[in-house]
Amino acid sequence: MQRNRLRRRAVLGLPGVLAPGLVVAQAAPSVDLLLVLAMDASGSIDEDEFRLQREGLAESLTHPAVLAAIASKPNGAIAVAMVEWGSPGGAATAVDWMAVRDAASAAALAEAIRAAPRSRQSYNAIGDAIAHSAALIAAAPFRSEDRVIDVAGDGPDMRSYLPATAARDAAVAQGIVVNALAIEVSPVTRFGEPLRVHYEREVIGGPGAFVIAAETRQDFARAMRAKLIREIAGVPHGVG
Repeated sequence: MQRNRLRRRAVLGLPGVLAPGLVVAQAAPSVDLLLVLAMDASGSIDEDEFRLQREGLAESLTHPAVLAAIASKPNGAIAVAMVEWGSPGGAATAVDWMAVRDAASAAALAEAIRAAPRSRQSYNAIGDAIAHSAALIAAAPFRSEDRVIDVAGDGPDMRSYLPATAARDAAVAQGIVVNALAIEVSPVTRFGEPLRVHYEREVIGGPGAFVIAAETRQDFARAMRAKLIREIAGVPHGVG
């Protein structure tokens, strides 16, 4: 018995040898940015508009200027997940975390975005989308000091279980920046103000947080590309 114990200790002491069932935890890979793209899939988005959003997002992520911004960072990589939102408490992860390091990995993410089935959504629950996205960041298989939730929508927060301001404040307290893309297909919200103003007050938060507006749905790709470059590069608030 004593001899067996000594033999077992000797084996465990050898480099690279593990006891049965023993798992060595590996550190999550480092990236320059954890980015959740929270996309509006509510009832106000018809099928043509939905395709424009998906194509605009895929086009933006594979654009040479976005890839150059990624390559310029220390790790040369970001990690991206896509969430769809609308229904109260119904935000859904449409594309789970994928790393983007080069044209090939960006193309793979773009294809995943195009191919993901549309989730069933209604209304405008932006607060619940932010809360879902923050939880997704907390569970990410990558790590980064820079974490961003990117809310894109064509309307105000309306029926969230957790109001957008409360969800935003909770995310910011976790070190997450919340930015927004306002699709301003009508001049004002039902509250009588431009959508970008509503998003500035109710949605965005954290150091350097900003809103970019798309004047039409066809302008979505241009606005998304500009926002991605700004987020990846870490341009300070008020610049550009």
